[in-house]
Amino acid sequence: MFWSIPIAVIAGTVVKLHVTFLLFLVWIAGAQWRVGGFEAALVSVTFIVLIFACVLAHEFGHIFAARRYGIRTPEVILSPIGGIANLERIPENPKQELVVALAGPAVNVVIASVLFLFIYATIDFDAIDGDDLLRIDNPGMGLLVRVAAVNVILVLFNMVPAFPMDGGRVLRALLAMRMPHPQATRIAGRIGQAAAFGFAILGLFWNPILILIAVFVYLAASAEVQQTAVKDVAHGIKVRDAMVTVIETLSPHSTLNDAVDCLVRTSQKEFPVVDAAGYPHGLVTRDVLIPALREGGPGTPVSTIMIREVPTIGDAVALDEAMQMLGSTRSPALFVLDRGGHLVGLLTPENIGEMVMVREMNPDWRFRRA
Repeated sequence: MFWSIPIAVIAGTVVKLHVTFLLFLVWIAGAQWRVGGFEAALVSVTFIVLIFACVLAHEFGHIFAARRYGIRTPEVILSPIGGIANLERIPENPKQELVVALAGPAVNVVIASVLFLFIYATIDFDAIDGDDLLRIDNPGMGLLVRVAAVNVILVLFNMVPAFPMDGGRVLRALLAMRMPHPQATRIAGRIGQAAAFGFAILGLFWNPILILIAVFVYLAASAEVQQTAVKDVAHGIKVRDAMVTVIETLSPHSTLNDAVDCLVRTSQKEFPVVDAAGYPHGLVTRDVLIPALREGGPGTPVSTIMIREVPTIGDAVALDEAMQMLGSTRSPALFVLDRGGHLVGLLTPENIGEMVMVREMNPDWRFRRA
């Protein structure tokens, strides 16, 4: 995610902080300073930081559970709307997905239980108004009580059966134990979209922030359904069926002027740099080429701007595996190589999308390569 700052590495996962989170803290501090001075600002910022520490612990619950099934998590990002753990993939085994989905809320249950036990052992509840215990925004309430209450809210909110909340994934896992995974995703996605409308209606009469949450939930539920549909369509297709074989290439000695000529007279956006023997050396993309024209002359070698680390894959590999590789590496393309390491094709998200559209229109279509 753009505008994210790495702040730590925990158990091999990079923890990043979105800049909007820092702006959020500044806004909270400023608002509370005006109301109650430095002490009020400090207490409020401390409270927010503790909340997000609990959110981070929640995300690492998912991360460690996923790692148990061989799924790595390169990074986790904290933003004002919560945490995002970028798992390499979601387990397709329903039981595994159920464990991973429940692991996050389970961490919040443990945190809340420990805090409430500590509070019960140290606070005289007879001297506290019961209504105060229910108001986490009451500045007179103990910080630990407020943090414990927030963890309860995190559990309840995350267990709403709507993507991208954990409850949506729990629901899909339970449904997938009784029906095909794509069908379970469609049902869980529709329930998530219905929940989004519910949030929006509540937002109109109670809190406008719920409207923003509703938009986020609706888009996330729709994206989950679409992503699963794409994987379902791609199942059984080989890389050779989706790759581009008619490719304009550049040589290691080509210049920016040569690259511009290829860009203008073709519809390609990615140009492999291949030597005379057919071995790939790198990739020049339109997004890299255009800015380079402002800084270098037409005679500048493309080798100075090409992407050198481009993932490679064989043409007999399953397309869904290639899609997973594209998603995890975030590369603009994959080089498709033969057994000798020669370039035989190029695989991009664009031509995968075209393949999926064809298969959606006609699932029985068969692709033939010359």
